[in-house]
Amino acid sequence: MGMAVVASPRRIALLAAAMLAGCAASGGAPDAGTPNPIPPGRLTASGTYLAGSYAAAETDTRAAADFLLEALRLAPDQPEVLNRAFLATVLDGRPEAVRIARRLPENELAAMLQAGADAMAGRWDRAETRVRSLPRQGASQILQPLLLAWVQFGRGNTDAAMATLRPMLEGNRPSGIAALHGAMIADLANRPLEAERLIRLALAHSPEPNLRLVQISAGILGRAGKEAEAMKLVESISTGGDDLAMLGTPDVRRRMLRDRAVNSAVEGMAEAELALAGALRGQNAPELALLLARLSLRLRPDFVPALLVAAESLMAENHYESVLSLLRNVPQDDPLYPVVIVRRAVALDRLDRPDEAIAALQALSAARPDSPQPPARIGDLLRSRERYAEAVPAYDTAVARAGDAANTWPLLYARGIALERSGQWPRAEADFKKALQLSPEQPYVLNYLGYTWVERGENLAEARRMLERAAALRPQDGNIADSLGWALFKLGDVPGAVKWLERAVELESRNAVINDHLGDAYWAAGRRREAIFQWRRALAVDPEPKETPRIAAKLREHEATSRP
Repeated sequence: MGMAVVASPRRIALLAAAMLAGCAASGGAPDAGTPNPIPPGRLTASGTYLAGSYAAAETDTRAAADFLLEALRLAPDQPEVLNRAFLATVLDGRPEAVRIARRLPENELAAMLQAGADAMAGRWDRAETRVRSLPRQGASQILQPLLLAWVQFGRGNTDAAMATLRPMLEGNRPSGIAALHGAMIADLANRPLEAERLIRLALAHSPEPNLRLVQISAGILGRAGKEAEAMKLVESISTGGDDLAMLGTPDVRRRMLRDRAVNSAVEGMAEAELALAGALRGQNAPELALLLARLSLRLRPDFVPALLVAAESLMAENHYESVLSLLRNVPQDDPLYPVVIVRRAVALDRLDRPDEAIAALQALSAARPDSPQPPARIGDLLRSRERYAEAVPAYDTAVARAGDAANTWPLLYARGIALERSGQWPRAEADFKKALQLSPEQPYVLNYLGYTWVERGENLAEARRMLERAAALRPQDGNIADSLGWALFKLGDVPGAVKWLERAVELESRNAVINDHLGDAYWAAGRRREAIFQWRRALAVDPEPKETPRIAAKLREHEATSRP
């Protein structure tokens, strides 16, 4: 991999460009006692700068911060070194970032960082001046008015704060995030009617409320005298099939109604930065999400939602040790603690420490005896490692806890796969059928059951109908196109098989199984050269080890018979 290209000082001075110029991070500041990777006196300023730039390109911000801070010590007046060191220290959560920010008067990111520091120190006039200097474009187009409103509230001017948000709340498309922050400000200002009106607006513009919105809304509605409605909103969390369903315990519900999610203007600023971080994370921009999550954590160091966004951004860049470090001190009584444990388990598994991951999930399962998510996660982990027989009991527990609700079909589907792969076909078939009873139009269940029937030579006509429906539901899925093509091949419809298998290869060109299937269809159609080409390609795109000898033997046999 080549050395990272260095951005110009002008480009790095812009907030959005500054965010984009830095690569993803690897975690928080080094622990006490962590050895410095820089040999004293061994590298020049240029050497440490290049090493830091390379570390940034490799998405290792811990090393990047170490090297670039050393480069800045050796070359304190170099603007490019200064900018790079500042960005690396922000991304790695280093305290030096504030000191370096003071030397960057034209850098919007530095202004945002210092505004937060001023707010924490009660210097609201200076904080407002810095926030007003942020541009109303790019990443800060939404963030700037939110921060400004919170700073104005911190100064004691609630009316000015609401006036700042008002343009975002008027018109045909009011901003849900502005309504949310206006509701929090009104709630802190003891304006329950205004808070209720704005939180309802925020909920109306969020078709699928996330946990944070539910936490904030429940407290505001409860303080407005709408306890029953607030409780119903909180209970909606536990009806889903994702990790948030673990949070619907009675104690968590009571805390959501009792506690304010935001207790000060500084925490409100952290909330604003987190909101944009979450949006960027959802848009597959982990570097930008991490940067904003780090800014949020500077204002509120133990802010678990921000820790999770940062951890998920680090996970996207494969920095699993940093995820474990970041999430290691979350208290067990935090409402998000179960989600933290799941994220830690994923990181442990990616680090090839599955026994530790399973132990963590088993402890969580014992602590949440009514929740199907922890045992389901254990089953998923074991299934991903092809330990199918071991996965089945974990799924059994999850299915028993989940009951017969319509949203339990994914558990039945997952258990069906584990059962089929471990040679327990009658139970697997029953699970797939029940999953389709609960949710008849699930293309992946249709595909798996239909394809397995084809492979087993059973119910071929029904399998074909199921696979045609799955393909209609997911026309861009190469694996489903392959299943339908292979079913047609088994049924003797060679032209139809070729058509669908060619489509499958177009969608999944590096799938060995699909290329192998197309080779078989070509051979049956008399297109021998094309068949041999597809089998060769199947061998070239990393087939499963058990498939390689079979494809190779078939290729040798047919090459011999096709020679003149």
